[in-house]
Amino acid sequence: MTEPLLISFDVACPLDHAFATWTDHMAAWWPADHTVSGQRHVDVVFEAGVGGRIYERTAAGAEHDWGAVTEWQPPTRLAYRWHLGSAAATATSVTVTFTPLGDARTRVDIEHGGWERLGDAAEAMRERNTAGWGAVLAHYRDATTKGA
Repeated sequence: MTEPLLISFDVACPLDHAFATWTDHMAAWWPADHTVSGQRHVDVVFEAGVGGRIYERTAAGAEHDWGAVTEWQPPTRLAYRWHLGSAAATATSVTVTFTPLGDARTRVDIEHGGWERLGDAAEAMRERNTAGWGAVLAHYRDATTKGA
């Protein structure tokens, strides 16, 4: 079994803003080079509630599914199946927990697992996602300071 990725960091904003930035404003921080279309101006939609879709919509209206919400507990926790750029059957699992730290700070904990669904590619994809999260989360941290 391939171990899940565990990522923890703090952001300088209140709990509800950290959650909303992740879900309602994902397009503001998700980099264009981490999309299916690769286009610069896509809308990233994170539909609220269990069963909600996560997808990108291009300016021309094309939609590309990225995943589906499996747990929705605003503003403290959410989980989803994640298959950006691959088939839904190979989706991994992401759980994000938001914990208030006081003084308008929030701890964000991510557990990204389910690598066994990828078969022989599990270890390589885990390593690829380690680098990917590093790049993406820098944008998220920056976005949390805007309008906090």
